[in-house]
Parts: sequence; C-alpha cells; structure tokens
Amino acid sequence: MIFDPTMQKQMQEQGYLILKNAVPDFQVEALIEAADSIVADFDIGANRSIFTTTDGDLGRDKYFMESAEAVHCFLEEDALDSAGELLKPRHQAINKIGHALHDITPVFTEFCRSDFISILFRQLGYIAPKLWQTMYIFKQPEIGGEVRWHQDSSYLNCGAARLTGFWLALEDATLDNGCLWLSPGGHHSPLREIYQVDHDSNEGALITLDDTPWPSEGEAVPAEVSRGTVILFDGFMPHYSSPNQSSRSRQALTLHVTEADAPWSADNWLQRRTLPDFLL
Repeated sequence: MIFDPTMQKQMQEQGYLILKNAVPDFQVEALIEAADSIVADFDIGANRSIFTTTDGDLGRDKYFMESAEAVHCFLEEDALDSAGELLKPRHQAINKIGHALHDITPVFTEFCRSDFISILFRQLGYIAPKLWQTMYIFKQPEIGGEVRWHQDSSYLNCGAARLTGFWLALEDATLDNGCLWLSPGGHHSPLREIYQVDHDSNEGALITLDDTPWPSEGEAVPAEVSRGTVILFDGFMPHYSSPNQSSRSRQALTLHVTEADAPWSADNWLQRRTLPDFLL
C-alpha cells in the first residue's frame, strides 16, 4: 500500500485517514479466533475487573496496571449485577483484552510483525516505530459501553513527540453499534487532560490541562466502516463512541505507536519494565 499525496495531506490536515479493505478477511478471522480462545481460557471467577470510561478513570486497579505487560480481560460494566454476578454469557461479557497481545499471543505478534504494519508506519514517516500497546475491543451487543470524548495522548504521554493510533475494524462499524466519531482537524487543538499514575500506590488521577470544549455534534463525523478497514489517527485527535444498544457487536483491534526514541512519561499508566522494546 502506497500513500499518495492526497492521503498524506489528509493525515496532516485532518488528523486521521481511513484505509478501506486494508486487511484481508483471513487475517481478520485469525485475530477473532485468537481473541475467542483468550476469552475461553479467562478465569472469570478470579478476575472481575470492569472497564469503563465514565468514572473519571478512577477504577484502575493493580490488575489493570499489570496488563501493560500481560494479556488481561476486562468486563463490561453492565455485564454484572449488583452482587457481581454475570448477567451475560462470558463471550458477551468482555469489554476488552489488553494490553500486550503483541508481545505474548502469537497470532497478534505475527500480525503486528507483518510487512503491512511495518511499511504502513514508515509511509507515515516513522523511522523506528515502537509499538506500546494492543487492545482488542468487543463493544458487546446491548451492553457495549460508551467511550467518552478523549485524546489518546492523555493516557500515553510522549511530550511533543508523535503518537499514532491504528484502529482495525474486525466487524462492520455503524451508527447503530457504536462506530467511532472523529473531529476533522481536531488534532490541532490542545491536549485537554492528562492521566497520571503513582506507581507506588497504583492510584491514578485525570487532570484537566485545558478547558477547550469537546467537539460538538456539528464538528464531529461518524466513521462508519466495513470489516477490514483501518483508521489511522493522531494522538491528539478527539474521538468518541456511543453505547452499543444494537444486537450486533463491533469488534476492533487497536495499536498505539511512537518513535523508539520518543520520550515516555514516568507518570504514564503503561510502563514496559520487563518486556523488550517491540519495534515494527
């Protein structure tokens, strides 16, 4: 895949780029099957950690912090009743898997090591792209939670260096099942928040940096895309997804990449202490 000047211009000016039919169906199927195996093996009785973005990021525990160098499953908030018992079958209860799939799970390692990924990031201008995290997101039918407006650089702070998100649709993403919403040109806006963690206590706090409003309905566009489509976006790009109240899931795989020599805040929740650098 070669970026033409129009693509490069859109990425620079709009802050995102949509690449249709970028990943073939057999690779999509392999990723889905690998995620299903992880869920099948997950000890749901021992780990009832939920993932939600509507609590100011206060619900991050040791299990979450340790997922920086592990493969952990997190539950949907509405998958549990008030007593902590499952309301859904396990395969419909998982919010996401994160955050070191690329290091630990062979199918994801192979995909992230593919020529497609390596060439893609070099066409974006990276010299030595470093992969920090992978997330497999389920967006479960009927209970898939809202992901509030945010910027990824708030959670993966690398100073003035570039952070790029890679979002692969593993299923069709529509308005009904909670597709991404993006703000064209919004990556030129300031970083509004920063999430800082005290790693001695595993306690984090979301700190307001700038009171610039999040995009209004008229400033945002829905990214309705088909299975196999890749969305690339800048770390400062505001984005959001609504709850999934449909009968269909909206599965996706997300990667986050910086240059290998980019600064990495010691206050970031994600720290790679034992795993070697994963260079693309």
